[in-house]
Amino acid sequence: MLSQVFRSGFQPFNQRLLLRAPCTALSRSNPVQPLAIRHVRSWSNIPFITVPLSRAHGKSFAHRSELKHAKRIVVKLGSAVVTRGDECGLALGRLASIVEQVSVLQNQGREMMLVTSGAVAFGRQRLRHEILLSQSVRQALHSGQNQLKEMAIPVLEARACAAAGQSGLMALYEAMFTQYSICAAQILVTNLDFHDEQKRRNLNGTLHELLRMNIVPIINTNDAVVPPAEPNSDLQGVISVKDNDSLAARLAVEMKTDLLIVLSDVEGLFDSPPGSDDAKLIDIFYPGDQQSVTFGTKSRVGLGGMEAKVKAALWALQGGTSVVIANGTHPKVSGHVITDIVEGKKVGTFFSEVKPAGPTVEQQGEMARSGGRMLATLEPEQRAEIIHHLADLLTDQRDAILLANKKDLEEAEGRLAAPLLKRLSLSTSKLNSLAIGLRQIAASSQDSVGRVLRRTRIAKNLELEQVTVPIGVLLVIFESRPDCLPQVAALAIASGNGLLLKGGKEAAHSNRILHLLTQEALSIHGVKEAVQLVNTREEVEDLCRLDKIIDLIIPRGSSQLVRDIQKAAKGIPVMGHSEGICHMYVDSEANVDKVTRLVRDSKCEYPAACNALETLLIHRDLLRTPLFDQIIDMLRVEQVKIHAGPKFASYLTFSPSEVKSLRTEYGDLELCIEVVDSIQEAIDHIHKYGSSHTDVIVTEDEKTAEFFLHHVDSACVFWNASTRFSDGYRFGLGAEVGISTSRIHARGPVGLEGLLTTKWLLRGQDHVVSDFSEHGSLKYLHENLPVPQRNSN
Repeated sequence: MLSQVFRSGFQPFNQRLLLRAPCTALSRSNPVQPLAIRHVRSWSNIPFITVPLSRAHGKSFAHRSELKHAKRIVVKLGSAVVTRGDECGLALGRLASIVEQVSVLQNQGREMMLVTSGAVAFGRQRLRHEILLSQSVRQALHSGQNQLKEMAIPVLEARACAAAGQSGLMALYEAMFTQYSICAAQILVTNLDFHDEQKRRNLNGTLHELLRMNIVPIINTNDAVVPPAEPNSDLQGVISVKDNDSLAARLAVEMKTDLLIVLSDVEGLFDSPPGSDDAKLIDIFYPGDQQSVTFGTKSRVGLGGMEAKVKAALWALQGGTSVVIANGTHPKVSGHVITDIVEGKKVGTFFSEVKPAGPTVEQQGEMARSGGRMLATLEPEQRAEIIHHLADLLTDQRDAILLANKKDLEEAEGRLAAPLLKRLSLSTSKLNSLAIGLRQIAASSQDSVGRVLRRTRIAKNLELEQVTVPIGVLLVIFESRPDCLPQVAALAIASGNGLLLKGGKEAAHSNRILHLLTQEALSIHGVKEAVQLVNTREEVEDLCRLDKIIDLIIPRGSSQLVRDIQKAAKGIPVMGHSEGICHMYVDSEANVDKVTRLVRDSKCEYPAACNALETLLIHRDLLRTPLFDQIIDMLRVEQVKIHAGPKFASYLTFSPSEVKSLRTEYGDLELCIEVVDSIQEAIDHIHKYGSSHTDVIVTEDEKTAEFFLHHVDSACVFWNASTRFSDGYRFGLGAEVGISTSRIHARGPVGLEGLLTTKWLLRGQDHVVSDFSEHGSLKYLHENLPVPQRNSN
C-alpha cells in the first residue's frame, strides 16, 4: 500500500523519511524524542504533563494563558497548509512537523483530533501522474521531451481526485504517526451524517471510543460523494458542514472540545485584508466585532475563506469551545505553532467571549508612543515640572502608598524569600530617597532632549547638526521592586520616551498606586498616556514579540529573568546584564581595616543585589596572616557561607566545600574565596569568570591600583570602594533603569543619557549632490562649528 502512496513522484525521499530512518518509540511510559523526522523542531523544552487535564465543559477559556489546561483539542488543517504551492501534492515537511506536534500533545495526556484537507490535491497529483504514464511511448518519443512536459492534461474533476487521493493521504498519516507509536483512524463524513440522528450518535460514539483507546481520529469531508455547497443552508443555531472549517466547528461542539485550532495560510484575522498597508493582526476577537473587519479573497485552494473561518469559530465559541486561527504555513513558526498555542503563547487570533475592561497591550503601546512624542515636544522646564510634581506626590501620598505596599507584603508572606521581601518593602525613608532622586533627574533633564552634540558646515549655506532625541517606546520589566516604577518613569519623562511597565504580580497593589500618581503628574501637561502599566495577562515572552511597538527592552530582576528576556526578544534590543558576578581583589598591600569594612558592605549589606560581592580574590602572601583571619572571622559573624576555590582549597587541610563553579552569582549570604599569585592572575581570573559588571581592588599601592583600573574590562571598576556603589542614584544620575554590561549604546548604571539616541538635521538652500561632482560648481568644506554650551544648571 505504501508503494502506492509514494508512487506519485516523491517516492525516494519520503520512503527514507518515513520507513528507513532509525526511530525511538514514543509512548506515555517512554516520552523520548523520535529520531526519524530530523528537520523539525526538538521538543525537549516541552514538559510532559503529569497531572490529569480536566475541566468542566460548557464555557470557553477567557484568556490565552488558560489554554494550557485544554484536554480535548481539534486541529483543523486547511488546504493551503496541507498542499504544496503548486497545488499538486502535499507539503510533506510541514505535515511531518504537524504530526510531531500533535503526537507530543497526545503523549502529554491530551485527546487530539485532526480535521484535514488534502485528498483532492493528493489525488490530483496521482491522477496526473497516471495520465502521463498512459501516453504511448511512441507518442512520447515522437513529440520530444520538451513537448512531453507541455502535454495538455485534462481538467480533473474534484470528486474523482478525492476518491483517488483519500487512501493515499490516510496511509501517509498512518506512516507518520507510527513513528511516534501512535495509531490513527480515518472517519469520512458529509453534512447528512449530522442531520440523521442515528448517524450522529454513531459518529459520536465512534469518536469517543477512539479517544478512549488513545487513537487519533483523522476526519475529513467525504469529497468523493459530497453534494455541492449550499451557502444559505444553515439552520437556526446549527452550522452546516459545507467545508472543513464548518466541519471542525461542528465536531468541536459535538465532542465538547476544549480548543479548536484552525490553521490557514495567514497569521490570523486582520482588521483589513492581509497584505494591505494598514492591515493589523487582531490578537483577540470578540463576538460582535465582525462589523469592524473587512474580509479579503479566499485562499488559493479550499472552499472556505476567512469569513467562513470566523463564522465557524464564533459558532464553536458559542458552543463552549475556545478557538485560535493561526498560520500553519510559515516556515519559521509552523514547526511549533500548535504547541505554542496550547502553551498559551501569543500566536494567531484568539476568540474570546470575555472582553477586558481596559485596552490591550498593543493599544497601550500605541498610546505610549503617541504620548511619548507629545512629551518630547514639551519644553524642558515642563518635563522637569512633571517630575517635581511626582516627587511631591511620593511624599504627600506616603500613607496611601505604604498601605498598598502592606497589602503586597501580607500576600507575599510565606511565598517569597527574605531577600525578595526586603526588595518588595517600601518605607518612609525609601520614599524620601526616591523623591530626592527624582528631583536630581528633574535638574539634569533641563538640557537633555534636543541637545546639539556636533555641528558641521558641509558647504556654504549647508549646515549639519547631530542632536539628541528619545529612543521611542521603552518596555521595562521588573520583579518585586515597586520603587523601580517612579524611578524609571521619571527617567522616561526626562528623556521624552514613551514607557510600558510590566511589574511582578507580587507588587500589584504598590505598582497600581504608584502608576496612578505618575499619570496624575503627567496630566498637568496633558501627556497622561505616555506611561502605561501592563495589567493584562500578557506573558513576558509575548511582550518581547512586539517589535513594531517597542524600541528597547530593559529587564530589571534576577539573572534568570534577564536571560529569558534576551532569549525571547524578537528583533528588539535588550539592555541589561544577565549576571552580576562581582569580584574584589585584596592585594598584598591592602589595609586590614579597609578590607573588612569593604567586604562586609559589598557582601552583607544587600546580598540579593546585582552589585553584591560574589567572589573574593586574595593574594597568596596574605594567607595565614592576621588580615586573612580577620576577614574570615568577620564573615563567620555575618553568617556568610564560604565556598573554596580550587587553589584556595589546596592550601587548607580542612576546607569549606569546594566551589562547583567559579562563575556563580549566589544572590545570598554565600561567597567564593580564591587565591591568586599576582595582580595579573587576579585580572585574568576576573576576565575568565566575571560578568563585566563591577570589580574592585583593595590596595594602598597607587601604581597597582591604576594598573587594575585600566586593565580590568568591566562596566564599573573601583579602587578601595564597595561594589555596592555601582548604582545610578549613588553615581548622581538620580536613578537608573538598570545596569548594562553590554558594550553598545550604554554601559554601567544607565540613567538619563542612556535613554537617548541621536538624529541628524541638515539645513540647506536648494543644495543638490550633483553640484559637488568633479565638474560641479561647489566643494565640500566639512568645517567644525562651535556647539552651544549645555545648561550648567
